[in-house]
Amino acid sequence: MRLSELKNAGRSPSLPLNIPLADAAGPAELQLLSLLRVLPGQRYVGAGVWRGRPVLAKLLVGGKAARHFQRELDGVRLLAAQGLTTPLLLADGLKDGEGGWLLFDLLEGAESLGDAWKQVEHLAVLADEQSAVLAEALGAIGHLHSKGLWQEDLHLDNLLRHGGQLYLIDGAGICAETAGKPLSQDKVLENLGVFFAQLPKSLEPFTEELLVYYLLSNGEHALPMEALQKQIDKVRRWRLKDFLIKVGRECTLFSVQRGAFGLRAIRREEEAAMLPVLEQADALLDQGHLYKTGGAASVGKVDVAGRTLLVKRYNIKGFAHWLKRFWRPSRAWHSWREGNRLAFLGIATPKPLALLEKRFLWLRSRAYLVTEYLPGPDIIERFAPYVESGEAPQAELQALDHLFAELIRERISHGDFKGHNLFWQQDRWALIDLDSMCQHGSISSFAPAYARDRARFMRNWPESSALYQVIDQRLPKDISSAA
Repeated sequence: MRLSELKNAGRSPSLPLNIPLADAAGPAELQLLSLLRVLPGQRYVGAGVWRGRPVLAKLLVGGKAARHFQRELDGVRLLAAQGLTTPLLLADGLKDGEGGWLLFDLLEGAESLGDAWKQVEHLAVLADEQSAVLAEALGAIGHLHSKGLWQEDLHLDNLLRHGGQLYLIDGAGICAETAGKPLSQDKVLENLGVFFAQLPKSLEPFTEELLVYYLLSNGEHALPMEALQKQIDKVRRWRLKDFLIKVGRECTLFSVQRGAFGLRAIRREEEAAMLPVLEQADALLDQGHLYKTGGAASVGKVDVAGRTLLVKRYNIKGFAHWLKRFWRPSRAWHSWREGNRLAFLGIATPKPLALLEKRFLWLRSRAYLVTEYLPGPDIIERFAPYVESGEAPQAELQALDHLFAELIRERISHGDFKGHNLFWQQDRWALIDLDSMCQHGSISSFAPAYARDRARFMRNWPESSALYQVIDQRLPKDISSAA
């Protein structure tokens, strides 16, 4: 296959691919054996063989190939010129009408710090194993900054462990202020904001402690915490906004098809499993265990290939109801977006897997949402033995405190905070039924919505009960008392 033909190869071209390229030694063929990352029609990154040597190939095609090739090449040269550890560039080239290529020494068996973090993220906050990964990353970032460089797309997957060394990769994101001279304080704060914004929110109280690992590699500037926190918050807002756009767009994370006769969105890694579920959603509901049927929604637990799922169908009750619904986003879409919002923010909710809106010439009708199934009890059932005594387990009361603190921090109102919409799952309270959920842009909008949520939540138990009194004393009565 010619390099230029890759731009029409889609997301999953058949492998292996033999692609003729050339370097100073003359023409040779790259055998591409696997793909690690694909941006269809633009970028294909994978492992292969070149002149009998294992390589990591970055193949750039399409109208932006020349620009992307030059950015990658400039970044790689900046790293090498400053003596920073990065994979050796073996060959590169750019050909009009074809595209560009960069072939790197393949670090076989390398582990990204992103993968290392996944192995320890379940541990207690800032456990020694977590500190070790973050210390390694911050040390490398500090060294990078001390050379006047920064990585625009700064995250743990752009740092690779191999042979006892840490390698910086992805030259396209490498930028220089003044190469060889330490980065300015403003650029340091801006870049560290990108890094810390991608860490779990639970680590935020330890940002100052973690900064010590950075300062050991680059102590050029004092780093005011207030300024750094502003950068972190700014990046977090941007990342959430960008992510919420992606939940409705074809991209690496989501498979999305939309048109005059339907909208279908599926988490990319679940595509093969979810397609048959969406095709048979009505039959699966008929055969499954129904929690709710008829009216505006039908909800059921279904078993598919040994896996338990929850399917929710949003019904159209009649012509009058259709007139109210056809012109606006379905409640399935709203729940899909808000479920992904909660997951992104680290607030417990069943993982949204797939969405289907049926349409006729863009006019919406029935819609379906598929999520993971939560087997745990809801809070009504869980707290039933303690209504009179008020002696609910401290772990569960603390988890409730934590959930409310998260919702207040993110200015999120649920809209229907009855006890049956809160499930105990893996030592956390998980929210379900997100049809009316809203993240508010201001305190003035959020405050009354929070008051309604809290009042509805407290109505789950008799006001005279001991449990009511315990929970009422713990939960913030308004936003100002949540500090």
